[in-house]
Amino acid sequence: MEEEIRRLRMPLSAEDALSLRAGDMVLLDGEITITAGLPTHHRIVEVAEGKREAPQDLHGGSLFHLGSYSRETEGGGFEVLYMNPTTSTRFNPLMPGLIRHFGLRAVGGKGGLDAACVAALREVGGVYLSFVGGGAPLLSDAIRAVVSVNWNDLVSHYRLVTLQVEGLGPLTVGIDAHGNSLYGSLSETAAARMPEIMAELARARAAAEGTA
Repeated sequence: MEEEIRRLRMPLSAEDALSLRAGDMVLLDGEITITAGLPTHHRIVEVAEGKREAPQDLHGGSLFHLGSYSRETEGGGFEVLYMNPTTSTRFNPLMPGLIRHFGLRAVGGKGGLDAACVAALREVGGVYLSFVGGGAPLLSDAIRAVVSVNWNDLVSHYRLVTLQVEGLGPLTVGIDAHGNSLYGSLSETAAARMPEIMAELARARAAAEGTA
């Protein structure tokens, strides 16, 4: 039986976030906010701390680790030519605080997030959505409009950009709002198998030395 792919409206509602389970596949319609910049995340932290004015309201919204290549158009417009995911683990130290402060219902990128982020998502009822690396053409085709662009002093893929998308995905729920993480499961499986793997390597090495 073919796996069902759910189609969800962004910003993600509390009910939809809680209904998802790790491993589910989704398509997204609506507004998403993206950036690939560590300096951008530091600025968002300053917003949370009251040290910087907020360029837009992130409360209850999304923050996806997606880089974008853009160009300015005639009349002062802004066109996103393509977008592609960046590694979320780069932002591990900052994400728990941002998730809790803004009550983020959806974050995402590639590579997952750590246990502290999993705990924060569980507290606020948020999910982590996994984007396929190298899927720029597919992801970019989902862009319908540029809603806003902030912090234009930064290079384009570091700016805080909100997009209108249609059929973005398919994406995998890597971490759900109940504390389940595909990344944690993989790590636990790998750790559990490590003694067996090391023993097999030792046996292979011993056999090789015996025939030398």
